[in-house]
Amino acid sequence: MLLKFLTLLIVSSYLFADKPTRPIATYSIVAYDETTGELGVAVQSHWFSVGTVVPWAKAGVGAVATQSIAEPSYGPKGLALMEDGVPANEALQSLLSKDSGANVRQIGMVDAKGNVGAHTGSRCIRYAGHKVGKHYSVQANIMEKPTVTNAMATAFENAKGDLAERMLIALEAAEQEGGDLRGKQSAALLVVSGAPTGNAWKDRVVDIQIGDHKDPLGELRRLLNISKAYHHAQKGDEYMEKDEMALALQEYSLAANLYPENPELPFWTAVTLAQTGELEKALPIFKDVFSKNESLRELIPRIVESGFLKDDLQMVNQILNQ
Repeated sequence: MLLKFLTLLIVSSYLFADKPTRPIATYSIVAYDETTGELGVAVQSHWFSVGTVVPWAKAGVGAVATQSIAEPSYGPKGLALMEDGVPANEALQSLLSKDSGANVRQIGMVDAKGNVGAHTGSRCIRYAGHKVGKHYSVQANIMEKPTVTNAMATAFENAKGDLAERMLIALEAAEQEGGDLRGKQSAALLVVSGAPTGNAWKDRVVDIQIGDHKDPLGELRRLLNISKAYHHAQKGDEYMEKDEMALALQEYSLAANLYPENPELPFWTAVTLAQTGELEKALPIFKDVFSKNESLRELIPRIVESGFLKDDLQMVNQILNQ
């Protein structure tokens, strides 16, 4: 039976596409946030490094999930059509009409106007299906139960928080409903901004991939929290560079609260406090972070040299003596 299945996959790779395809049995969600304009994809699979195949998104354009006997070109080709103004559902139908392997594909697409397209081929391995809602689609194949997509849709519609959080809640609901019949291995979460800058690296709000893990969704949730912390830390760095210290302090404080396990985040809160004349508030923070990571003490003279901390010998000595 296994040999027959593998043979089918090999033959399919030649029949259905110009390049070999990969079987990606999974559950995913594509979604558009009408408040922020953000677009995203979240996915979990019993397949190594699912994030390198399934999720595609471009700010101001759309998002695509391509799975089952996956044809990755649906990602860039779908985004190109949507960027040309073709609605997501029409873009999807256009690609399917040219694909001899459409009956083994499973695709979800959403564009920057909230239009949605979804497809589950007749030969996708059961339980397989999709469910389209307002500005989103969930899709799944080789599920333990036929109720997974309904559970995902309900969870997403009732979830609170930003787009990344709500999509992750949808994935967690799928897993609680039974998830992939074969188990779990990898996951990914991709969110792009609603205000495209023209620079892809600036437009990525969240880009997390879990290639191989015994609890990919648990790890995805942990890293999403850290991602949010570093997003605030990066904004703090930008404010520091512009000498906007009050805003920098606000961002560093948010980062430290989100990820208290990392002493470097409160370290920069303390640096900002010291730089703005609030040394007494900064000193106990320095004492705490130095007790957790002595290397941060050695960083003090280096940031003085680079101009991120005042070259005030008395102040520097007070900090170093903590």
